[in-house]
Amino acid sequence: MPANRLVTALVYDGLCSFEFGCAAEVFGLARPEFDFDWYRFVACAVEPGPLRAVGGMSVSARGRLADIAKAGTVIIPGWRGIDVAPPAALLRALRAAHARGARLLSICSGVFVLAAAGLLDGRRATTHWRYAQTLRERYPRIEVDANVLYVDNGQILTSAGSAAGLDLCLHLVRRDYGAVIANQVARRLVIAPHRSGGQAQFIERPMPRHDDDNRLARLLDRISTNPAEPTTIAGLAARAAMSERTFLRRFREATGATPADWIAQARVDRARELLESTALSIEHVARECGFGSAMTLRHHFRNKLALSPSEYKDRFGKAPARQQR
Repeated sequence: MPANRLVTALVYDGLCSFEFGCAAEVFGLARPEFDFDWYRFVACAVEPGPLRAVGGMSVSARGRLADIAKAGTVIIPGWRGIDVAPPAALLRALRAAHARGARLLSICSGVFVLAAAGLLDGRRATTHWRYAQTLRERYPRIEVDANVLYVDNGQILTSAGSAAGLDLCLHLVRRDYGAVIANQVARRLVIAPHRSGGQAQFIERPMPRHDDDNRLARLLDRISTNPAEPTTIAGLAARAAMSERTFLRRFREATGATPADWIAQARVDRARELLESTALSIEHVARECGFGSAMTLRHHFRNKLALSPSEYKDRFGKAPARQQR
């Protein structure tokens, strides 16, 4: 569990209702299905009321800007406009929170608040694809990635547009409590626990739906269900009834990733589930997930999670490991 379970979400005049709702739904609901302490959620007003929210609503918040100083996680659920400068008091509060080790999470246009605070200089970040170029031009020291759903820099996390906020919030739950708990939260939300790829397919225009999309979707479902199944580019392209060149292009358009990266992530996700819910050895988990050896599993685990499989099992596993480090 996180050392500080207090999550504060900013409330401001012009509040992005959906983005705030993402934070409240994941961190603010009671969780009677769990037998451990969940997050504590407080909405914090950035400025005196009355405050308006998108959708013709008026909102009031129990918390105040000063409450950010107590939080372990601070969420910026969008912002009232990418051309609207954040209040100086808010920027000071965010810098102070970062300095004392709090996690800062932005959804969609909320990244402009973090950027204005100077907290993203020299870091990789994302935002809604419509705002990406503006973010690059205004803050050239930020490495803007418009293709991904979210970016996790450890202490600072940013998400792409609107619904990607749910992906990022679930990712943080997965970091704090493990994949099994994150999957249960996703199930209650009636959404996928993890969406691979990014927002590249939404840029400029939606990708047309046709037979190629259906074949590729079925193939992705098969890989997710059976990540240990041997794969080659030629074999995958044949299953999708495409040439290799077309397959590689369509795969990146659909997922924002290469087949190798996507499959590696699917196998890591499966390994996480096994490490959390079984007493299988690391070597056995590696074979079950298609990595072949514990060494390969460790390589991909560290690459994706910055943890070894054994460290992950110690943190999230329910059953004792049969294999020593």
